[in-house]
Amino acid sequence: MKVGILGAGMIVHDLLSFAGEVSNMELEAICATPAEETTIQTLAKEHGIKKCYTDFDEMLKNPTIKTIYIGVPNHLHYTFTKKALLADKHVICEKPFTSNDWEAVDLAELARERELFILEAVSTRFLPNVLKIKELLPTLGEIKIISVNYSQYSSRYDAFKQGIIQPAFDPEKSGGALMDLNIYNINLMVTLFGPTEKVNYQANIQKGIDTSGILTMDYDEFKAVCIAAKDCKAPIVTSIQGDKGCIIIEDSANVVAKFKLLMNDSSAEKVYELNEGKHRMYHEFAVFCDIIDNGKVTEANALMDMSLATMKIQTQARRTADVIFPSDIKTENK
Repeated sequence: MKVGILGAGMIVHDLLSFAGEVSNMELEAICATPAEETTIQTLAKEHGIKKCYTDFDEMLKNPTIKTIYIGVPNHLHYTFTKKALLADKHVICEKPFTSNDWEAVDLAELARERELFILEAVSTRFLPNVLKIKELLPTLGEIKIISVNYSQYSSRYDAFKQGIIQPAFDPEKSGGALMDLNIYNINLMVTLFGPTEKVNYQANIQKGIDTSGILTMDYDEFKAVCIAAKDCKAPIVTSIQGDKGCIIIEDSANVVAKFKLLMNDSSAEKVYELNEGKHRMYHEFAVFCDIIDNGKVTEANALMDMSLATMKIQTQARRTADVIFPSDIKTENK
């Protein structure tokens, strides 16, 4: 998989920290704004990236690059992904896939028309521990209650209170607690249980954006509560409760470094640690390489169905809390 990287922010630094461990992933180029040219030149030198660009259209003309990784702010995902698809490149786009479900459907249809792969980079779906949890769900009996809390006081919140609005808190840039943190909780739910139409989001709104909120998901037979906060903190924990036992995760849904299985009959507690000590993003990129290099259409389509379901849920959730992004209005008026 020959990759061109778009972006120079924190998520790109995360990617580069383990990229050398992923078999068959070759870093052909990196592109960012002219203001970030020194940064990407340094990154290229440190990580063996062959070329640097400050013009995305120029990078797209590079015939060696077959796949574009999109690691820019949320509101830019749709525009740059569409450009890459129109240039006949496969795309790996960071979470959240798009600002709303209409954009997601448009991109999925375009990729299908052009026979290209489009994949959302969200670690939750690929972590060995999460896949093991899915396998173990029947041992819990009938699922009754799920609680997922990813609350993390943001280093940008103090500035936000002073009127300095950075992308993570900017409705113009598709920010907010749901898009940044609760999106992982939604992904955990969709990965384990599939989608639901019954969604409600009660959010704390400041300056037009959700700084924290409680998302409820009704699966008829069981209920789930997904909490995320950037304006306060609490222990990060997930519990999946059945009538025969429960599973406890004591870190965020995008890491799941380990989990506990506890049974009602007081049988011994078992702890699972299956992620092999790898960076949380390693497993997704190993899968992406396999899909793209080996033309695994069925696997890619299944992952896209999950992305479409997740985008539908987050769009419905924001609507119930009246958190509206500019792209919501533009797309609805098309």
